[in-house]
Amino acid sequence: MTGFVSFVSSGPGDPDLLTVAAVDRLQKAEVVLFDDLSAGPILEHAQADADLIGVGKRAGRASPKQDHVSRVLVDHAKAGLRVVRLKSGDSGMFGRLEEELTALRAEHIPFEIIPGVTSASAAAATAGIPLTRRLTARRVQFITGADVTGDLPPDVNMAALADPLATTVVYMGKRTFPGLAMRLIEHGLPADTPAMLAEAVSTPAEKVTRFTIQTLAAHLADTTSSTPALIFYGALADDQP
Repeated sequence: MTGFVSFVSSGPGDPDLLTVAAVDRLQKAEVVLFDDLSAGPILEHAQADADLIGVGKRAGRASPKQDHVSRVLVDHAKAGLRVVRLKSGDSGMFGRLEEELTALRAEHIPFEIIPGVTSASAAAATAGIPLTRRLTARRVQFITGADVTGDLPPDVNMAALADPLATTVVYMGKRTFPGLAMRLIEHGLPADTPAMLAEAVSTPAEKVTRFTIQTLAAHLADTTSSTPALIFYGALADDQP
């Protein structure tokens, strides 16, 4: 008998931001494969006898290979178990959801995807800003600051990223932002464009600091930290809560 896999989005870290559906699937799961950022109090919603398996990936640290994670997911589902694959933020945003869906489809294993609050939305709420505004931020764009090698993707659309009428949110971009900022300025975005660094979003260690793209680039070039963070830049990033 084949089991069933629920891809559950845990949100950015605060268990209060879990959806009702996410809590329901956690409470029913026999096995939970969880990311590092989905651990802690969120796992308290799982059954006491559920098998909890950490499969998180973190930059700069030894992490399970993706093919191993997919294999573990498939093996537990083929054993007829109710499996939750607990992913941080929204599972469809800059994660490895596609690879895991491909593995399940190849084995004809049924699944569902439970959406969640992405960290950009949570960080904007904490900072007291909207992500769009009718006249000065008509577009919002989410980008990744790192490709599979950990470097800035070489094929980014610099014309779009240097658009002063967009709110841009960079995921996983602390290490590469100094280089990105240099290219943004070269493509016409003013060096004093407001920027915001949102760290440890929706956790007790949450911190939001405002910069310009130039001063943020300098700050990150001189700072080493493994704290998960988002970078915002554009007209809205200088709004005060």
